[in-house]
Amino acid sequence: MKAAIYTLGCRVNQYESSALAQLLKQSGYKIVSVSQSPDVIIINSCTVTAESDRKSRQHLRSLRRSNPDAIIVLAGCMPQAFPEKVADLSEADIILGNSHYNEICDAINKYIHVRSPIIMISEHKSGEKFMNLPHCTFGEKTRAYIKIEDGCDRFCTYCIIPKARGRVRSKNLSDIAGEAEYLAEHGYCDITLTGINLTAFGKENGLNICDAVECVSKINGIKRIRFGSLEPDDFDDALILRLAQCKKLCPHFHLSLQSGCDRVLRRMNRHYDTSFYRSLCEKLRKVFVDCSITTDIMVGFPGESEQDFDDSLNFVKDIGFMSAHVFSYSRRSGTPAAGMEQQVKSAEKARRSRLMIAAANESRDAFLSKMIGSTYEVLAESQIDRKTSNNFSEFFTGAAYDSLQKSVKGAYIYSGFTSNYADVRFLSNRDIHGQLVNVKITGLKDGCLIGTEI
Repeated sequence: MKAAIYTLGCRVNQYESSALAQLLKQSGYKIVSVSQSPDVIIINSCTVTAESDRKSRQHLRSLRRSNPDAIIVLAGCMPQAFPEKVADLSEADIILGNSHYNEICDAINKYIHVRSPIIMISEHKSGEKFMNLPHCTFGEKTRAYIKIEDGCDRFCTYCIIPKARGRVRSKNLSDIAGEAEYLAEHGYCDITLTGINLTAFGKENGLNICDAVECVSKINGIKRIRFGSLEPDDFDDALILRLAQCKKLCPHFHLSLQSGCDRVLRRMNRHYDTSFYRSLCEKLRKVFVDCSITTDIMVGFPGESEQDFDDSLNFVKDIGFMSAHVFSYSRRSGTPAAGMEQQVKSAEKARRSRLMIAAANESRDAFLSKMIGSTYEVLAESQIDRKTSNNFSEFFTGAAYDSLQKSVKGAYIYSGFTSNYADVRFLSNRDIHGQLVNVKITGLKDGCLIGTEI
């Protein structure tokens, strides 16, 4: 039988979809795209915003219309957070909460025999253990993910995730090491540690994120270790200095900001203020060479005044992020913020979003421009077809490209990332997929650095 998986949402969802694919392959399924007439379609849903729910329902209905005979599974955070709302979605044959991923094949087999709707959702409980999923691979054999933590105890006023994911629980260090060894054996050298509240890793066991980094760093073949999204207030001086001792840890930190205004941060129930955040950025930049800081920024939170927004905008400009994911507040049922007064109008949120994106892009270009003229180690991830790479073709003409053409017929164009997560497009005269190579940075276009292997 053929199975397809459609994934919405975060890196954790992407990781879990890869694990679901591995479970299906172990049971004899062939993994295909949704356009290849699959017998089973799994929609791994996201529920972080009301818009995420809408997209999940939209894809469910669309896939049912185009695949009337397929077994359709609605899985993940949306059914987990709102079981009463998804129970009546007739387009889904199977509804699976995120604590039942390991039972996906059993659920499908049961449906094949009974041909009646199946709902498997269990409420997350205190003391719940981390659910291990099978080791899996990820597309291009260069970068991979290890989910080391699940759940969140923070209860930000805008967020439904604690309901969708439960309380914090962590993967055992021995299991982390085993998964890292598996990935190294399969050719991956760049590992991203990910989780729902990553910096809470190990707190229930007297450990912290440093223990996970040190565990993975011991694995032969792993050359780079990265973090997913991080909560600022879990950092202290001792943790920073300990992390700095791990030479495989990349100097890139995605520190979730949400707002650069203290009044808004308090209303969000964030656990830090802008003074702490600024100080943390300064400490990281002092300790880590070529340190880059990226972030998430929300505009239009209930009660955010024009002055609040201006404070947030100016703070973002001052910090100098390498990149920022800017998004408008989305009213989320089941959260305290949904009932707050002074909801910001959609048009005003859109205006603020445009201004914040412009500021973020300006900061990005300022950061990346400083890298021009220097040489960085880049992981060659994907070859780009020069004929279809119109956005970058002007950079790959002239003397640099001609000299490569003379030495080897048909120079390669690669995409990849520096250790501090700058996106690079570069020329090489050899097949270097999956290798770390030195690249001289010569330009910048559309948020990407341009260079040539040296």
